Amino acid sequence: MNTLSAHTASVQHSGMPARGWLLDARCAMSLRPRARSRLHIIQGRAWVTLGQAHESAGNESGDLVLAAGESLVVPAGARVVMEPWQSDAAPLRFDWCAEPEARSREQAERFGREVVTPSRELGVALGQAGLALVRLVRGLFGYSVSAAS
Repeated sequence: MNTLSAHTASVQHSGMPARGWLLDARCAMSLRPRARSRLHIIQGRAWVTLGQAHESAGNESGDLVLAAGESLVVPAGARVVMEPWQSDAAPLRFDWCAEPEARSREQAERFGREVVTPSRELGVALGQAGLALVRLVRGLFGYSVSAAS
């Protein structure tokens, strides 16, 4: 049984395709990136152990619990072990990419949100204004012709 698989074609309840990787319940995964990378939790909660030089105070061990929407930057060469937070919960869906790739995705999303969407809205508004102007001119022309008769 394949415990890690890319499900890009499956459809969620919203009708949007699911993105990212899926880690089944009661399974763990170990990653060691060659380049600085980002782990982003899309669905579920993950128990993540980041194995790197101890830099924190006290008894902090590097164990983290990440919920949906949270990310963790993983330094190059660090070992990451992750698994779904609860074994009886739904599978964990996550995205993993090198940091430059993550930045380019964020920039593309920002460009879409701040430039593409407003330009589409402006196009729709200008189209509606154009139609309203045509209807106004037609109405005025029809009014002037009937008033002259």
